[in-house]
Amino acid sequence: VQPNNYSTFYDDQRQNWSIMFESEKAAMDFSKQVCIAKCNSSPVLESVLCQDLLLGEGQGVEAGDSLEVAYTGWLFQNNGLGQVFDSNVNKDKLLRLKLGSGKGWEEGMMGMKKGGRRYLIIPPAWAYGAQGVAGRVPPDSTLVFEVEVKRVKLAKECSASDGLSVSSRDSPAPSPVPSSDGFSAD
Repeated sequence: VQPNNYSTFYDDQRQNWSIMFESEKAAMDFSKQVCIAKCNSSPVLESVLCQDLLLGEGQGVEAGDSLEVAYTGWLFQNNGLGQVFDSNVNKDKLLRLKLGSGKGWEEGMMGMKKGGRRYLIIPPAWAYGAQGVAGRVPPDSTLVFEVEVKRVKLAKECSASDGLSVSSRDSPAPSPVPSSDGFSAD
């Protein structure tokens, strides 16, 4: 994904290709389909698949940084998007979390920038696994998320007035995926 509705990629002969889309929405829809195609073409999904939709601005986030995000989560069913199982997009409250557990969608959010949007496909082992979530996520479900970083507080910016650095890794709770019960890793 590039600014001004461009996407670029390399083919298997390492040739660089660029595509210009008529609108931002068309570019994002194409990028989502590329991510789904990557998932469907892999024999076993063993890690989180990420596809940028919008790049955002500023410094990329890393472990220890605190974020506020808007997201929608779908079940991955029949080689594509199934039903939505969780979202905070039309709600007043953003999800707050501190990156650091290395689990699930946190892994896929590393390097995102403020204002950035990313599409994530998360295999069961990196999500809720064999237990699932009663009434919402069946056992062994692959999940799809569209996440947008609304606010960022970099760990490097959190320092005490006496010049000592405040620890950004005070036992973060594991957060494989968000939940609608007010979960916060902070």
